[in-house]
Amino acid sequence: MFSSRLSGATVVNQLTRRLDERRLAGARIYDLTESNPTHAGIGYDAHAIPRLLADPRVMRYDPDPGGLPAARESVSRYYAERGFSIAPEQILLTASTSEGYAYLFKLLCDPGDEVLTPRPSYPLFEILAGLESVRVRQYALRWHSRWELDFDSLAQACTRNTRAVVIVNPNNPTGSYLKRAEANRLCEFCNSRGLAIISDEVFSDYGLGGDGARLDSLIDAGDALTFSMSGLSKIVGLPQMKLGWIAVSGPERLRSEAWNRLEFIADTYLSVGTPVQYALPGLLQARHSIQNEMLARVRENLSFLVESIGTESPLAVRRPEGGWYAVVEVPRLRTEEEWALTLLEQYDVLTQPGYFYDFEREAFLVISLLTAADVFREGVRRLLAASLSEP
Repeated sequence: MFSSRLSGATVVNQLTRRLDERRLAGARIYDLTESNPTHAGIGYDAHAIPRLLADPRVMRYDPDPGGLPAARESVSRYYAERGFSIAPEQILLTASTSEGYAYLFKLLCDPGDEVLTPRPSYPLFEILAGLESVRVRQYALRWHSRWELDFDSLAQACTRNTRAVVIVNPNNPTGSYLKRAEANRLCEFCNSRGLAIISDEVFSDYGLGGDGARLDSLIDAGDALTFSMSGLSKIVGLPQMKLGWIAVSGPERLRSEAWNRLEFIADTYLSVGTPVQYALPGLLQARHSIQNEMLARVRENLSFLVESIGTESPLAVRRPEGGWYAVVEVPRLRTEEEWALTLLEQYDVLTQPGYFYDFEREAFLVISLLTAADVFREGVRRLLAASLSEP
């Protein structure tokens, strides 16, 4: 009776079940997975932000498939402030980056076609692709003192049904940025095979150190057809505003055809609300203070994590270049699932096992650096205690 695209949609994993049980038992959980900035104690301006949504123009409905011109112009200015050039006419607004993926899979793929996604990376890709009847094939990121794109793996994953390569820049959860030389090689790879690049750049404002080789955006990185995505969820730490965008770049002929088709898709749904579009210029201007606070939190927590683990503990941190997450390697005396369950049941600490993100081997845990500092510190202390105890 129901679509096979929804198979497994109601399955609850063991970690979630145990978490519900611990909370029902009244346990205080030290949640090291908290990545919702509105739950993490960030100091938003509770007066200025609501005022931005009170524009009297919201009483009129004048839909534009690409988004209201003033909103798109503000996104163009945002990129210009960061050193990138993209015209408002190349920016299409969406309700979220997840919706952006859905639009792009509709644009590029027929049912049964494939997109290539990184491994490790965010676990939502297979769901988003599956809902569009698209298949996911993975290529590897390899650790060689830093995370690198494995081009041999990329070539092996590519088939005659491949339509696009997804890049997450910086990657979630590794925090690794694409480097300029990698981007050049990626563009050559995609051009030679007629593939598009989908670049998810939601965390690109959150760099954690200078690196002249890294690319914060692929908007003007090469001559392949490229779709760069971001939005308010991360840039301004306001996921409830439900606004993202796709910036279309690359050869003019392909870009123009892609835009016309994207605009048709967007016109079918017209999903972006009017109030948030009028508020967008002010919200993007407000990002500086919010980002500064979140970056300070992330840096403070990362510093505490690295110092606490040190060189004498059995744990190791794969230091991120950007984003909100840290990858902690733990002894392979337990599986990742056993680690996560032991931490939850015996230490009241919630982490995410690496297999959630398709790490190729054990054993890794992923934790959020956006967690409130007091919770983070106590959670890390308990994680360290667990690592020093015999399994």
